[in-house]
Amino acid sequence: MTTGVGTEKMRDARERWVRTGGVELCVAELGDPERPTVVLVHGYPDSKEVWSEVAERLAPRFHVVLYDVRGHGRSTAPRPLRGGFTLEKLTDDFVAVIDAVSPDRPVHVVGHDWGSVQSWEFVTVQRTEGRIASFTSMSGPSLDHFGHWIKKRMSRPTPRRVGQLLGQGAKSWYVYMLHTPVLPELAWRGPLGKRWPRILERVEKVPAGDYPTPSLPQDAAHGAWLYRDNIRARLRRPRADAYVHAPVQLITPSDDVFLSERLYDDLELWAPRLTRRTLPAKHWVPRTRPDQLAAWISEFVTSNEDGMPAKDSRAMGKHADRFGGQLVLVTGAGSGIGRATAFAFAEAGARVVAVDRDAESAARTAEMSHLIGAPEAWGEAVDVSDEQAMEKLAEKVAREYGVVDVLVNNAGIGLSGSFLDTSTEDWRKVLDVNLWGVIHGCRLFGKQMAERGQGGHIVNTASAAAYQPSKALPAYSTSKAGVLMLSECLRAELAGQGIGVSAICPGFVNTNITATARFVGVDTVEEKRRQKRTSRLYGLRNYPPEKVADAILRAVVRNQAVVPVTPEARVAHLMSRFTPKALRAMARLEPPL
Repeated sequence: MTTGVGTEKMRDARERWVRTGGVELCVAELGDPERPTVVLVHGYPDSKEVWSEVAERLAPRFHVVLYDVRGHGRSTAPRPLRGGFTLEKLTDDFVAVIDAVSPDRPVHVVGHDWGSVQSWEFVTVQRTEGRIASFTSMSGPSLDHFGHWIKKRMSRPTPRRVGQLLGQGAKSWYVYMLHTPVLPELAWRGPLGKRWPRILERVEKVPAGDYPTPSLPQDAAHGAWLYRDNIRARLRRPRADAYVHAPVQLITPSDDVFLSERLYDDLELWAPRLTRRTLPAKHWVPRTRPDQLAAWISEFVTSNEDGMPAKDSRAMGKHADRFGGQLVLVTGAGSGIGRATAFAFAEAGARVVAVDRDAESAARTAEMSHLIGAPEAWGEAVDVSDEQAMEKLAEKVAREYGVVDVLVNNAGIGLSGSFLDTSTEDWRKVLDVNLWGVIHGCRLFGKQMAERGQGGHIVNTASAAAYQPSKALPAYSTSKAGVLMLSECLRAELAGQGIGVSAICPGFVNTNITATARFVGVDTVEEKRRQKRTSRLYGLRNYPPEKVADAILRAVVRNQAVVPVTPEARVAHLMSRFTPKALRAMARLEPPL
């Protein structure tokens, strides 16, 4: 039967009822039942509609099943409530659901919050062995693993371990509250239930809409028994045999206010076939990051359906847990820092769009990126200073590849010479590429990120010249100072939308920008001599662009604002803050050309 289940996103869902253990579970299905089955298990205080955005994205490829946990949404509650929400009974419910929706094939389980907590039980008990093909966990640890984690830190305390215990204890404040009698029920059926949608919107950045559903106060009141029936019993006496019998994908929101990332430090002991992923997001990722979750779930389900071996986290490329499957666009990718950056993201498993004004160089970078590790890579020939060309590129990328997750505005040109020798045309050329190229990229791709509402990151390549004045680089330094300040302003504006902005400030890096840099105020012969001289000096310095690329990836992972890269860039940055007078004196020196 087709019904309007819960939200507009799930209006085409097929609904059925499954009876088990004295309750009736409301089950919704999307997609073709002949395809692999993905079962989405919701957490607290949610109903199955928390998954509607993810389910919509998965439905074209999979048979998607969602169900309201007993006592939530449209499922009935056990009577009495006490003792009716144990992990054993929740496992009974899960088995009944998969027997109904996929009796002959194993299913892929995805759990969030308490949906993940109970799913750890599903994948570690003997009676479900062979019935689960894979498990994707987010924001919900196994209570057995958690219990052993606590015991290990209490039996062998060190300052670090005590700090971890205290940190997680502070994050778990709500668990203590939910164990108090009656008060949680009164709060949820009263003011908290009414204010919860606004709290999610304001604190978690969950978009307003048809979630949460009107059943929230009742769901939250019933769900308090998930904690009361399980937490203390399992943490005191964790199972010693809680080993996972299916491949596991762990997705960890790095800004989760309820769970510490340290909880999963020893997880490989219990889940040897483990793939780790990290998202720069808060707790409610099914609502705030549905695109990324759907991509990672699809990749993991497909790999396990095809019989491919599960990825070992220790064998994955650097930062693959963060960038795997994400879409990264790099301008100026035909050589130097841009090409090295494209390769670094490719090694981390990202999909790469390599942009350069030279079509052959862009295509070559894309080809090599794919060979290095990018699942997909494309080369695009665009002059970043051309506004209309950049608009067409942004439209094409969004239409054919998707919304960019990480944008690296790296394209730039060099220009040296005194201010009085620099013509208006020279100023226009350097500003068009170095500053306006960055403005075009930020405006077009940043707008797409903001409209999607699922975060992202912008990296702008500035320079140590942005804060280190020089009589020989007035135009170049001005353009890079503009990039630096633009980045700082954008960082402030976009922070509330989960979009980070970083300004990367290399110093002397061995790239071909020195060979192509223009020197004004001199004839052609002298310009060629200075280009060769500068290239030789940079070559002797021999700071590789790969180190800048590593700094770019770290800046995105850590959401750093301003990143001086080379030693001289870091020294100049410190001087600009603490001894600016000395830096101004150095600016008067003649460069060794």
